[in-house]
Amino acid sequence: MLKTTDMLLLLFCLVGTSDSLYKQWIPDTNYENKTNWDKESVPCGNDIVQFPVQRKVSVFVETTNAVQEMRLPVDGEFILNSGAGFYVVSGQDPGCGAGGTTKFKDSESLQWLNPALWQGSATLDDLQHGNFLFSVHEESVPCQYDNVVFKASSSFRVDTSSSQSSVPVKSVSVLGKKYESTSEFTQYLSSRSGRLQFHGSSAVTVGNKECGDPSGCACGNSVNHKRICSTVQCASLGCKKPLLPVGHCCEVCGAIVTIHFATGFNLQTYRQRIHHLFLVLPKYKSIQLGMSKIFKSQQLMGIIPFGTSPEIQVVIVDEEKGTQSEGLARDILKDARSHGSSLGITEAEFQASSGNSSDQTGGSAGMVVGTVFGVLIGISIIITLVFLIRRGVIQMPSSLPSLPSLSSFRRSRDEEDLNGPIDHGYDNPIFDKPNMMPEVPGLYATETKNSISMTQSGVHFVNPVYDDNETDFNA
Repeated sequence: MLKTTDMLLLLFCLVGTSDSLYKQWIPDTNYENKTNWDKESVPCGNDIVQFPVQRKVSVFVETTNAVQEMRLPVDGEFILNSGAGFYVVSGQDPGCGAGGTTKFKDSESLQWLNPALWQGSATLDDLQHGNFLFSVHEESVPCQYDNVVFKASSSFRVDTSSSQSSVPVKSVSVLGKKYESTSEFTQYLSSRSGRLQFHGSSAVTVGNKECGDPSGCACGNSVNHKRICSTVQCASLGCKKPLLPVGHCCEVCGAIVTIHFATGFNLQTYRQRIHHLFLVLPKYKSIQLGMSKIFKSQQLMGIIPFGTSPEIQVVIVDEEKGTQSEGLARDILKDARSHGSSLGITEAEFQASSGNSSDQTGGSAGMVVGTVFGVLIGISIIITLVFLIRRGVIQMPSSLPSLPSLSSFRRSRDEEDLNGPIDHGYDNPIFDKPNMMPEVPGLYATETKNSISMTQSGVHFVNPVYDDNETDFNA
């Protein structure tokens, strides 16, 4: 008979391997939304309605509304729901108060790359029921494989400027219509509504395929990290050792679980497993958990970069300075120890803002192999440098001592083997020790004609017959 955890695992394996999420834009430009007005209330029959004159705006009107007067912008539109419209009240509206001028707020500055303006869910049903996911800042903004949703009965205006010429996503839903075709969505962007709703230096493009890797794919927003973080304000923290997750703009109080995986790991399956095993428990009710695939840079001996390594990052935060997060992190590690082989998990570890951390689960073979590999690379680099220096490709500074030659090394080894210096016979004062020669004037002068020239390599006699500088054959 199958255990409960095994039944859950079997159920999760039947779920698709898609890692695409649904990201919904929060703001709107709806007429009936009181937060869109400067007085935090919808205008009524005694009010003068004023829109920013020099701004472009697309306003969705859901019902009929009474106004005293309306001042429209130079460029804008009303999208009227069935039966919606405006009318002017004759006289005073008894339920409207004294009346006045009510201004529509400017939505020009709302940015696509602001993570606070998006909500994410694993499914469209979760999105409609308010079951939102927690993500690091980079992944709170729509990723390249995500489905972007603008509420069906609403309009909006968003600045899509980014560090690239385009903002790729899987699909975009506007006014209840889903666009997955590049040509169809491009046509909508060129329409009047499209030009009023989307603006900026980068164009949103649709048609990206689903992530084909069951272990997950990179979000693709790291190139916009600075732009994303420029919209974020970080709060002060009270934990002992705040943590900075990859892709996040601010340090957090909580825990980070790092999972190393092999073939067979499924990110979507594992995300659902953690939710059903732990996040539904009452003690973890206040927990926020975000899970994603990251590519962490690797460094040889902590200095030399030599590529990236894929990992699964699980970020856990709570409202109690990370104490509950650490408990959940330990539970996740226990589950990895028990079921890691069937889940495709090879190693797991965590660090907490309390300062505590864990030893890696799984064997230490990976660390041993990594250490040996690093030592071998270090030796190879040293040998290569010595070879290049000896060949003259790399010039050493003159202030450094020269490297010993192979012949001097062999000579020193011979002396060690014979317990002392080798006896080369008697000394020849002419060829071996020029400083022992008698002080005869002019004998060692190198500039004197018909002289003997002394060098470190020996004695050279100058023959005037063959010396071109001394003999003139034309004389």
